[in-house]
Amino acid sequence: MSATNGKLKKVSIIISKGSLEGVYPGLIMANGARMEGIEVNVFFTFFGLETVMKKRMDKIKVATVGNPAMHIPSLVGILPGMSSFATSQMMKEMDKLDIPPVSEFVEMIHDAGANMYACKATVDMFHLTMDDFCEQVEEVINVGKFYELAAGGQIIFT
Repeated sequence: MSATNGKLKKVSIIISKGSLEGVYPGLIMANGARMEGIEVNVFFTFFGLETVMKKRMDKIKVATVGNPAMHIPSLVGILPGMSSFATSQMMKEMDKLDIPPVSEFVEMIHDAGANMYACKATVDMFHLTMDDFCEQVEEVINVGKFYELAAGGQIIFT
């Protein structure tokens, strides 16, 4: 059972987007779940792998093109430096709330007991190896293994 007396016991969070606004919701949810004593599995797939790639995890940017929540025309979003500017502004606001950078957040969540996995199909498709990932990634697993780990809990897709 995933819940006892109305309390959730396990969640498995899928992070599939590689933009700042695609990565942080899953990390925040994973952190919050661990702080509540909930078992957490985080599965990184497709561009969500950027979250745990050593060379890219602290270079993730806000998507300024095709993002209606930016409230700017896409034409403005393609201007050189716009994504970097939007990312800088967002990071300033997150810093005010004491939200850590991606690498620090991943380490903190893992140290709190969350399990972190990379998607085998995506790893193979992008020709990656375990050496590409931060040490918090425990294993590269296929979808079947993910479902085994997720059994009895809630799956959250961000």
